[in-house]
Amino acid sequence: MRGRTARFYAFLSIAAAVVTIALKFGAYLLTGSVGLLSDAIESCVNLVAALVALWALTYAAKPADAEHAFGHSKAEYFSSGAEGMLIVVAAIIIAIEAWGRLLHPEPLTQIGLGLTLSLLATAVNGVVAFVLLRAGRRLRSITLRADAHHLFTDVWTSGGVVLGIFLVKVTGILVLDPIIALLVAANIVWTGLNLLRETGSGLLDAALPKEEIDIISTILNEYKRQGIQFHALRTRIAGMRRFVSFHILVPGVWTVQQGHDLCEAIELAIIQALPLTSVTTHLEPLEDPTSWNDLELERTQKQQVENNK
Repeated sequence: MRGRTARFYAFLSIAAAVVTIALKFGAYLLTGSVGLLSDAIESCVNLVAALVALWALTYAAKPADAEHAFGHSKAEYFSSGAEGMLIVVAAIIIAIEAWGRLLHPEPLTQIGLGLTLSLLATAVNGVVAFVLLRAGRRLRSITLRADAHHLFTDVWTSGGVVLGIFLVKVTGILVLDPIIALLVAANIVWTGLNLLRETGSGLLDAALPKEEIDIISTILNEYKRQGIQFHALRTRIAGMRRFVSFHILVPGVWTVQQGHDLCEAIELAIIQALPLTSVTTHLEPLEDPTSWNDLELERTQKQQVENNK
C-alpha cells in the first residue's frame, strides 16, 4: 500500500469504524454490559474523528494560493484537536453510564456471543491501527498517526472490557463491569489530552525534531569545510510539511551567480534528505559586521530544539 494517499487511509478508517460500531453495539445489546457500551461509544468517536480526518486531509492537500501562501497543511491539526476533544467527551459519557451501573448493578446475558463480537471488532481495529500508523509515519501525517494511536487505545480498552466481563461471568461480581468501564474512561482521557498537547505544539510552530535538525546540520557542515558560514537557522512543522530557513555567509567578492548556485545546491540537498520541506535561504557577505546581527535567532532555535526533545 506504499502508493496510497492519506485520503485512502482515512476512508479505510471510516470503514473500520462502521464495522466495529455494528459489532460492539450488537455485543452490548446481547449482554447489557456497560463496559461494552463504553467500548461502542468510543467507536462512535472513531467514526466522527475519521470523518473529520478525511476533511482535514482533503483540505490540507490543496495547493498554496493567494490567501494561503504557505499551503493548507496545518488543517491536519484541526483534525487531531477535534479528535482529542471528542475522546474527552466520550470519556465523560462513559463515566456517567458506568457510575449509574456501579450504583445499581445489573446481571449480564449471552456473554459468550457478546464477547465473540467484541473480540472480532478488536481484531479489526488492531489491523487497521497498524496500517494507519505505518502510513502516518511514511506520509508524515499527524492526522493518520492520531487516528492510529486512538485505535490502538481502543484495542487495549476493548481487551480490558473483555477481561472484565469474563471475570464477571467467572466470579459473579457484577460491579466489575462498571469498574472496568470507569478505567476505560480514565485511559481515554489520557489519550485525548496527549492528542491535544501534540496539536497545540504544531499550531505554535514547534521546531523540527532533533534528529531532523541534525540531518540539516550534517549537510551544512559539509559546506563549512569549504569556508562557508551559516546562522539564524529556524525550523517549524505544519502537518506533513517542514519549513526551514537560514542565512548563508559567503565572501563578498562572489558574483550573484555564484551565490545563487550555492543556495540552490544547499536547498536541493536538504529537500532530498527531508522530502516535503520548503527551504528559504538568505545570502549575506561574510566580511560585513551587520551580517552577524541575527545570531539571536540561532540561539532561539537551539532553545526550541532543547524544548522539543
